[in-house]
Amino acid sequence: MTRIIVAGATGRMGSRIVALSRDFQGIQLSGAFERRGHASTGKDAGLLAGCGETGVFLSDDLGSIINSGDVIIDFTVPESTFANLQLAASRKKSMIIGTTGITSQQMETVKQLSKEVAIVMAPNMSIGVNLLLRVLKDVAKVLGDDYDIEIVEAHHRLKKDAPSGTALKMAQVIADAVNRDLNEVAVYARKGIIGERTKKEIGIQTIRAGDIVGDHTVIFGGLGERIEITHKASSRDTFARGALRAALWLTGKVPGLYDMQDVLGLK
Repeated sequence: MTRIIVAGATGRMGSRIVALSRDFQGIQLSGAFERRGHASTGKDAGLLAGCGETGVFLSDDLGSIINSGDVIIDFTVPESTFANLQLAASRKKSMIIGTTGITSQQMETVKQLSKEVAIVMAPNMSIGVNLLLRVLKDVAKVLGDDYDIEIVEAHHRLKKDAPSGTALKMAQVIADAVNRDLNEVAVYARKGIIGERTKKEIGIQTIRAGDIVGDHTVIFGGLGERIEITHKASSRDTFARGALRAALWLTGKVPGLYDMQDVLGLK
């Protein structure tokens, strides 16, 4: 049995992980926490998530509950995730990270800490999206430089980072497949007289509106035809289930930095 501790347990993602963990074979909810001084501290995490009593009460201090679990699942914000990871590494606890917006400096620290504990980190835990990443790699290799590449992503109005981590991951996978440096060819916005599109650029465009859970479309535009590959998430449950599956997979793994491609056996 894999015992999980959920960070941000009353948030949009955390509450779904709490709820779905109850019926996920091999998973036991052993802890749930929020930021210091959270108004719901001490209340049953299951009741807060709308799935009934769990006997696990919301804490506002990871340190006080960390020994009750095997894996910490974190879909919060970079600053919180980074602090939680440092504590997890010091206590030799594995971690699932779905947080996006991690800085390059923080990422270097994540890599260092992965030498001490096992970490699964992915911008999107959806099984469908991770299968799509594999497909995009193959498609880009075949089409090469003969097709223009554009990525359009849409999320809810409350999302804080842009472009989405998933869109950036898609762009990176495609750039690697066609031997381009994404830092040199990525175009994030267009306005005014910009001239003709260059052959090498990869466009990444962002939409923020309403309650969109997450839509991603990759366009390969050629002369006389256009290929569009789209993934649409209608519920956060797909991300939560992916994270729970990752937690099961991570149990007993040696220290290292893994992603959902590892979890799904796609590498």
